[in-house]
Amino acid sequence: MRGQRGGLVPCAFDTVDLPTFVGEVAGVDAVVLPAALAAFDCRNNRLALLGLMQDGFAEAVAAASQKYGTQRIGIFIGTSTSGILQTELAYRRLDPSTGAFPPDFSYRTTHNSFSVADFTRSFLALAGPAVVVSSACSSSAKVFASARRMMAAGLIDAAVVGGVDSLCLTTLYGFNSLGLTSTRACRPFDVERDGISIGEAAAFALLEPVPEHLNNDAVLLLGIGESSDAHHMSSPHPEGLGARMAMQDALATAGLSAADIDYINLHGTATPSNDAAETRAVAALFGSSTPCSSTKGATGHTLGAAGGLEAVICALALQHGLLPAGLNTGQLDPALPLNYLLHNREQAVRRVLSNSFGFGGTNCSLIFGRAG
Repeated sequence: MRGQRGGLVPCAFDTVDLPTFVGEVAGVDAVVLPAALAAFDCRNNRLALLGLMQDGFAEAVAAASQKYGTQRIGIFIGTSTSGILQTELAYRRLDPSTGAFPPDFSYRTTHNSFSVADFTRSFLALAGPAVVVSSACSSSAKVFASARRMMAAGLIDAAVVGGVDSLCLTTLYGFNSLGLTSTRACRPFDVERDGISIGEAAAFALLEPVPEHLNNDAVLLLGIGESSDAHHMSSPHPEGLGARMAMQDALATAGLSAADIDYINLHGTATPSNDAAETRAVAALFGSSTPCSSTKGATGHTLGAAGGLEAVICALALQHGLLPAGLNTGQLDPALPLNYLLHNREQAVRRVLSNSFGFGGTNCSLIFGRAG
């Protein structure tokens, strides 16, 4: 983020033959799952394991297990396609005489949407409730809301939340068929923006009750807003109605006003209609002064993992006092009057808002704050 380096490259994934860019995570194919969890082997769960092994996260969850008990920690993960690549690969090996899937193919532990939560719970040796949210591109933002509600109800004491989505042919060819993929690295809010770049990601966070004493770098989940405007199967409401409702509710639950937000991580997919609709929603609440950017120019649109990934980016912004620039954007669209960052800005950051808006008008906004 500090170096303003992106991860989008021309697509060379599997057998895909499309003129587009992707954000492919290096080394996923080389990951080996523990022998006891071999039944879960697929690209999505390998990517999940890579994420779980970062930054001492698994060790932090183990410490939480000692504190709360394995049954009192929930698992909440967002994904859109889960391990569908495993089914795509299995179709290449159908029995030529019967059409049957190969005997080593397991839908339940790979393709099934619940697979990633089941794998994560097994890997972390947890025994609490496990939930997968699959609401398109808002999936791993909404898991924060689901987890906090279950904690507030007293059903769990802590939660592992996150998102995992991996590259597959279904999403690459599917979004291309909708005319939504760009032939260049995506350019959010650019006057010549013409579509998304699909990426993949795994991102996790550990939610716990606020303790009596916090260090200054602690990140707080302050507000959550959700809406479902159901405007259209794949197009956003042109005025960003559902997006505005989600942001309003996030501010309300946090007890904050628009002026209290230092930075907005925009959904910013780089399609003409999405960026325009989000601009109208943001401008209606925040005007044109709040610094904002879309980090999808660096990561691509990671679909069901986008909310979790961008929550992590927001946490880093809070801890390091860094407002990240939007990459690849050369000339801002003058019809989108926002304070869009083309260069990094270093300043104290207290509160940030992160937007995740999905197909079907399923929207979620999260507000995070720095403890100190």
